[in-house]
Amino acid sequence: MSDRENEGAGPETTTTPEPGIAAEEARQLDLAVGGQALIEGVMMRSPQYLAMAVRTPEGRIVVRKKIFKSIIRKLPFLNIPVLRGGIFLVETMGLGIDALMFSADQAMSDDRVERKEGTSWKDRLVMWGTIAVSFALSMAVFFYLPILLTDLIVPASAGSLPWNITDGVIRVIFFVLYLWGISLMPDMRRVFEYHGSEHLGIHAFEHGRPLTPEGTRGFTTLHPRCGTSFLFFVMLISIFVFALLGRPEDLGDRLQRLAFVPVIGGLAYEAIKLSGKYGKVWFLQPVIFPGLMLQKITTKRPDDSQLEVSMASLKAVLTPEADDFKERIYYELPPQDESKGAVVQETGSVEDSA
Repeated sequence: MSDRENEGAGPETTTTPEPGIAAEEARQLDLAVGGQALIEGVMMRSPQYLAMAVRTPEGRIVVRKKIFKSIIRKLPFLNIPVLRGGIFLVETMGLGIDALMFSADQAMSDDRVERKEGTSWKDRLVMWGTIAVSFALSMAVFFYLPILLTDLIVPASAGSLPWNITDGVIRVIFFVLYLWGISLMPDMRRVFEYHGSEHLGIHAFEHGRPLTPEGTRGFTTLHPRCGTSFLFFVMLISIFVFALLGRPEDLGDRLQRLAFVPVIGGLAYEAIKLSGKYGKVWFLQPVIFPGLMLQKITTKRPDDSQLEVSMASLKAVLTPEADDFKERIYYELPPQDESKGAVVQETGSVEDSA
């Protein structure tokens, strides 16, 4: 049965088979699998698939899996160092916003899952309005305010490098204080716990361990390819890139810096790739270490129920599908309930057999 048949019915109930990825195969895939924490859930993606797993208020795990093909895979000529990083950054932001909207929907009630009720246009308008305001505030706090403070601290006679170093240090301080502040919020702590579960799942995958909560035992919640480390590299690299632009004297000079953000993002992406591949090389560790320490704020140790969500998402992106596969939504059946059985449909209604 195709994935689009019976459209409009509720999600199926199924148990995702264990992919059984061996350690050597995991190493060969290298940077091919990554993820992101959501509201009561985790998003994972592989070169072929994207999956979002969310724990509903009733305790079930709903998974949305769909085909994924990066723009860089569609247009291989764009796979150029630095350029691909900028594309990856924009692509990740778009996917992340869509995943957050889905998780916000499913974390509200199982009723929305059963009816396959999507986000209303009013909810989407509010969400995009919130994103726009958040973006404007982040630009003001992490970009423009450090410039104003640096102008007050660094004398006009100072050169470009001292000015940009001061600007970068102020930006890092603001960033750390921001992370520390939101980590005190109970809801954000939950997100950071799911962030930790995402990292533990990736560790288990990369080391060829079983994709179960037990398979994550002994691993740290820190990971060199984390988005937190990426943001640290962005701030570090921006100091040197902005130093080449000199000291901004007017509004035009300040806005000119925004044009170089994609370049900085591209360079940070290459730095993350190198840190993931050569993270144990001794002379790179001092550069990687600060990003890992920041992750002590943005990742928390999850419980097994949160790890189950991470594993459901990870196993989904590692499980092959038919050639005509596009998208489906289903409930992940806990392993201890497999004896009950389930009526499995591609996009049919949920029916657990007694």
